Amino acid sequence: MSLILKLKTRVSLFLGILALSLELTPSGVFPPASYFSTLPLSIYNGITNQARHCASTQRRLSTVMEPVVAHPSAVAKDLENQAHSDVKLFNRWSYDDVQIADISVEDYITATAAKHATYMPHTAGRYQAKRFRKAQCPIVERLVNSMMMHGRNNGKKLMAVRIVKHAMEIIHLLTDQNPIQIIVDAVINSGPREDATRIGSAGVVRRQAVDISPLRRVNQAIYLLTTGARESAFRNIKSIAECLADELINAAKGSSNSYAIKKKD
Repeated sequence: MSLILKLKTRVSLFLGILALSLELTPSGVFPPASYFSTLPLSIYNGITNQARHCASTQRRLSTVMEPVVAHPSAVAKDLENQAHSDVKLFNRWSYDDVQIADISVEDYITATAAKHATYMPHTAGRYQAKRFRKAQCPIVERLVNSMMMHGRNNGKKLMAVRIVKHAMEIIHLLTDQNPIQIIVDAVINSGPREDATRIGSAGVVRRQAVDISPLRRVNQAIYLLTTGARESAFRNIKSIAECLADELINAAKGSSNSYAIKKKD
């Protein structure tokens, strides 16, 4: 009989806790003692006091704490920014602190975390399928693609990626700055602002000075930077990565030692 009484007591205690967990007493009114006929009075009083305490605490919290609902677009934007901030070029160089000083070419240099942050400058995108789509290509990848010029280098993109990676390591050692920022500054400084075009037909032809569009400025800058590095590395004991690093550093400083700075005018 004592075993059956203990079992009934435990079942009644379980029912009391279940009633409390299912919020059967939101107003603080606990079921009468007859509901727990086999419970001792001390246990019943303890459960009742605990239920009233939980109900009063719940009422206070419901009046103090109001639900905060975040806008879906804000949540999506925060998640996107957080995802971009975690992406680093070669898993080392961050895009977060990259600044584009020239607003005229800001839309054509994709080097910020909010746009096209990639781990590797090898996205395999079809940037030539449509006009102006190459402006969406990451600027470091465009530099890599330009390193593949001349027939013997065509298609060797992994080799070009390795060259640019070594050049960025050298840039960091020499300048102690983010190499992505150095590349962006070099492209901005190396882009020509003015050019001459041919006006007229047949035998009478004259040259007219014209302004250059922002996209062509970026294109010309990348071409001049890689051409200067390639020519300086030809028949030279210095490697192509060292020559590219020197070219980018000099162009970022605006030094006349840079091939691109001399050729843009």
